[in-house]
Amino acid sequence: MLQVQFIRDNKEEVIKRLKVRNIDASSLIGQVIVLDEERRSLQTKLDNTLAESNKLSKEIGAHFKSGAIDKANALKAQTGELKEASKTYNEQLNEKTEALTALLYQIPNVPHPSVPDGKSDEDNEEIYKEGDVPTLHGDALPHWELAKKYDIIDFDLGAKITGAGFPVYKGKGARLQRALIAYFLDKNTQAGYKEYQVPHMVNEASGYGTGQLPDKEGQMYHVGADDLYLIPTAEVPVTNFFRDEILNEADFPICCTAYTPCFRREAGSYGAHVRGLNRLHQFDKVEIVRVEHPDNSYKAFDGMLEHVKEILRELKLPFRILRLCGGDLTFTAALTFDFEVYSTAQERWLEISSVSNFENYQANRLKLRYKDENGRSVLAHTLNGSSLALPRVLAGILENCQTPEGIKIPEVLVPYTGFDMIS
Repeated sequence: MLQVQFIRDNKEEVIKRLKVRNIDASSLIGQVIVLDEERRSLQTKLDNTLAESNKLSKEIGAHFKSGAIDKANALKAQTGELKEASKTYNEQLNEKTEALTALLYQIPNVPHPSVPDGKSDEDNEEIYKEGDVPTLHGDALPHWELAKKYDIIDFDLGAKITGAGFPVYKGKGARLQRALIAYFLDKNTQAGYKEYQVPHMVNEASGYGTGQLPDKEGQMYHVGADDLYLIPTAEVPVTNFFRDEILNEADFPICCTAYTPCFRREAGSYGAHVRGLNRLHQFDKVEIVRVEHPDNSYKAFDGMLEHVKEILRELKLPFRILRLCGGDLTFTAALTFDFEVYSTAQERWLEISSVSNFENYQANRLKLRYKDENGRSVLAHTLNGSSLALPRVLAGILENCQTPEGIKIPEVLVPYTGFDMIS
């Protein structure tokens, strides 16, 4: 969440930049400042009351020692009143602090100055494109028909045992999934990311820490009996490693990667654009997460973009990069670039990665700080990216690499699959 002092010092700039998200935050920002003034006033009253009480306690002790019992008892009555007042101030202070925090949770991150205006994904800016779109044979099929033809993904079986959006991967389809996961993890660890295996459920504090709660509560699967949430991405447990931590500058950069299944309730609309692997409730993803010094976070962001580019080049998939507009930016991100691969059979672009810099927005929620050279506690910056999300990468491989003889496996994956063709 945004820091109150940042809001106070940059009120008009915060309101201006949130307008890029199509949000008129002037009322919310005004309420934050009023609540903060009230909180500060109560804090001052509480501090003064406690100081006066401490002062009187010392005087009482001195009077008792000198034998001035009447004076000591008179002051004891005053300290009783001060204790009652301090209790009241403390309760009021807690109420104001909770109200202020709840209000701050409603305010999204301010967009980076480079984020363009726009209301939806149609207004995102294409900033890079690479790769040749293959020319397919006349009988080319979309991936959901290829999956059935070669018996590698069973959508009906998944719907039978769970529901729509939970596919079953079979035979060479399952082996290709496993190959992609291993390949992505190897690429990430070779680039300096430390691999983790993490829980697939998190507690409420973790959801608040990375911003899934309260913003995306309706999109998460909740295990009510235990008050746990199935993760929508490995970003949530991995970033929460550092909740309530104070790091040293020498610890940077911190680079993590993890493979997890991801669970999302989002149903979306119906039609070919969400058919097959295009939108699922459960899918596999390999994530990269970085914790950085604020001075280096955008250099690290550029490095993450280059890393994902290299993976897509090795897979030989045509791709493009989009800078998300304000209306398509996630609640917690300051800047996000999406990667999309081109599906020749569907004749459309499929999102397969988002790389985001949250600056200190998540860190403020997480209380993730580091000691600077002067010994001061400063909020770190957090970043994350998909490297990569499997369903649409798999869809792109099936569709773009199909031939009349079968589906040719990208050369870089053959050592992982043990076969070079699905036929």
